[in-house]
Amino acid sequence: MKKTNCYSAFHQALLFLVSSLLLPCLVSSLTCQRTCGSQLIRYPFGTGPGCGDPRFEPYVTCNSQQQVLRLGTSSGCYPVTAIDYQREVIYISDPSLSTCSCTPPSRGFSLDGNAPFSFYDSTVFALLGCSGGVNSSSQACDSQAAPICDLLYSCQPITSRVNNIQISSGCCVYAPVDLGPAFQMDLEKLQCAGYSAMYSGGDGNPLAWNYGIALKYKFNYNNDYPDLCESCEKSNGVCGYSVPYKSFLCNCPGGFNSSSTCFIPALSDSTNRLKGLSRKAGGILLGVMLGWLKWPR
Repeated sequence: MKKTNCYSAFHQALLFLVSSLLLPCLVSSLTCQRTCGSQLIRYPFGTGPGCGDPRFEPYVTCNSQQQVLRLGTSSGCYPVTAIDYQREVIYISDPSLSTCSCTPPSRGFSLDGNAPFSFYDSTVFALLGCSGGVNSSSQACDSQAAPICDLLYSCQPITSRVNNIQISSGCCVYAPVDLGPAFQMDLEKLQCAGYSAMYSGGDGNPLAWNYGIALKYKFNYNNDYPDLCESCEKSNGVCGYSVPYKSFLCNCPGGFNSSSTCFIPALSDSTNRLKGLSRKAGGILLGVMLGWLKWPR
């Protein structure tokens, strides 16, 4: 009985030692990616926990299987169609948004109050098929934008839906930029059948408008690009943070993290040497463990 206990203890000790040597190699090989599908990813966005700015990570995520960047809010999850890093604007699409080509059912759109975004100046919303007195002359609506309603209702899919389900043709156009960061469009409460949104609709052809939602983001209160991140990117690193403490980390191509930049040859060399030693030691110990298991007792 004692022999069995000694064997079991030795077996567990070997497993623990091999795991402790091999696990750092596996963990250190996980790095922040520079792209998600075809979309270039730069600060403040990231491809997973520990990448980019921690304020944005709960909202903008990369689906690693589908390689699609998405924005998540309380009203749903929306594909990111483009990011303009010069203007600091992120563009998203809503599959339930009405356009001149399609008018699917919709529950509306909301932007969480804690989300680090605000509506871009050019974003315009149009509530469609509204009853209950909501129309272009309502107080919250932009009366000068009434032509947008007329142009949208000239689209055959929108007109057909209004006629088929016999809903009101009330329409309200407004720019949400003055409503603050928290925004909620509850179509059921507003008694509207759907909505449309666009960030470019200057001409009179609704088929040519850019449908979607444009959101402005800021790096910090003063909107200054962080010096640490700029230095990290110049050293071919990707800006990130430590998951437990949210402190800045520069994710480097060698598979190591730095609190400043990737221009640390000594650290890089020592990290690679430690990786090699860990792999060799782990391989030796794994062989010893397998030999011990096969040795007749």
